[in-house]
Amino acid sequence: MRTGLATTAGGDLREGGRWTAAQRLKNDVIWLFARVTLAVAERLPLSSLRAVGRSLGLSAHALLPAARGVALANVERVFPGLDARGRSAFVRRCFSTLGELLGESVALLSARSPPPIPVSDEARALFAAARAEGRGVVFASAHLGPWERVAASLVAADVPLVTIARESYDPRFSRLYERLRSRHGVQVLWRARPGTAAGIVRTLRAGGVLGVPMDLRSRVPCVEAPFLGHDAPTPVGPARVALRTGAAVIVGTVTPAGDRAEDGLVITATRIPTEGLGWGPDGVWELTRRMNAELSRRILAMPHGWVWMHERWRGETSVCSS
Repeated sequence: MRTGLATTAGGDLREGGRWTAAQRLKNDVIWLFARVTLAVAERLPLSSLRAVGRSLGLSAHALLPAARGVALANVERVFPGLDARGRSAFVRRCFSTLGELLGESVALLSARSPPPIPVSDEARALFAAARAEGRGVVFASAHLGPWERVAASLVAADVPLVTIARESYDPRFSRLYERLRSRHGVQVLWRARPGTAAGIVRTLRAGGVLGVPMDLRSRVPCVEAPFLGHDAPTPVGPARVALRTGAAVIVGTVTPAGDRAEDGLVITATRIPTEGLGWGPDGVWELTRRMNAELSRRILAMPHGWVWMHERWRGETSVCSS
């Protein structure tokens, strides 16, 4: 296992930094634009929000060459047999899909929220059995498809979900995000805030479900583990928490459902075995590998719904800290 250390940005409030006057002005303009846009968007029907989102996604594809380039490089890495034309079409569809999902997320802030995504009977039974063991559940998921609706849909299905999230670079967006989730009964533990560790323990001791996205690169302790067929820095927090507390580990996302659901999606889940794994680095790495393998399988089953423009593999230098 390779480990290293992530760097921090001096102007990042989350890292104890301060904005310069220019940064504050820029962020105030961005926030004002976002508030005005949301005020208008919240009055639109869901179909219009989805259409506007698709247009925004396609505009981003055309106007953001750096993000488009990252997506093309990631797709080439994971699908080396896809030719240049195929990669371009794939990436364009990804931008359009994620734009549509942005429109859905805005709808979650209004009275025009889309309906919950069905949770499969197997997933319901899996959560119930795992919670009955009395040590809570670590629920690993991914930014795949309408992930904000996944959280709301699980709560609607009586799964007591508490999510861990990283604060936005702007605290105002963090408050907006918290409003979005709390509106649908989803509790949020902010990663850098005091008391989060205690909140994690309380959640699991109460038999709750701790939601932890782990498919993206992040400034947290991590290990290099296979992801979509290539080693990638992967957070070790979920594995460490599960092995130290004895919590069950479940991986879940939306999956294609064909005609069985209105949106063609259903939430499914898979339990990851932890028997025989110790608390040490080897056990943590192995459990992380197992979770990554399941997340990879799910992303490959619905590839256009994942965030390929994210810099999941950035160069060859590890950013992991142990």
